[in-house]
Amino acid sequence: MYGIKVFLSHKNEDSEVAGAIAYRLKTIHQIDVYLDVIDRNLERSGPDLAEYIRAEMEKCTQLLAVISTKTRESQWVPWEIGVATEKERPLASFVNPPASVPEFLQKWPYLQSLSDVDKYAAVSKTTRVFLQDSLRKSTAPIATRSAFRDFHRSLKSQLSQR
Repeated sequence: MYGIKVFLSHKNEDSEVAGAIAYRLKTIHQIDVYLDVIDRNLERSGPDLAEYIRAEMEKCTQLLAVISTKTRESQWVPWEIGVATEKERPLASFVNPPASVPEFLQKWPYLQSLSDVDKYAAVSKTTRVFLQDSLRKSTAPIATRSAFRDFHRSLKSQLSQR
């Protein structure tokens, strides 16, 4: 494993796509993933569930959100994106057709295919040391922001996005 752990945010209806992404990241790229559908401890509700999810997100180095036409109905996906943004975690989206990328998410890289997931994994691996250093040094917010901007810039470049 590479010391990377991706929190896969998704709506329940997108569990199959999220599972395919998780499988690819784990088996092909040896990247650890948190996916709630395989979490047997997820039997909480209300504030306990929010606290539990936040704790699981804290164990992750980045967030990948699956965006579909059903995501608008989700309370959790936007909340998880907000938590990742607040914690300055690298953030990207996987757009499940026929959905399009919401305007507010176009700031960050978005994936549109499994080959894009491969590019995401490659950039994650090449920037992991710098990102992990930044995450450990919570007293260095400028270095952290710089590391995350570099991650986003590099991934957008790989994906031919501006």
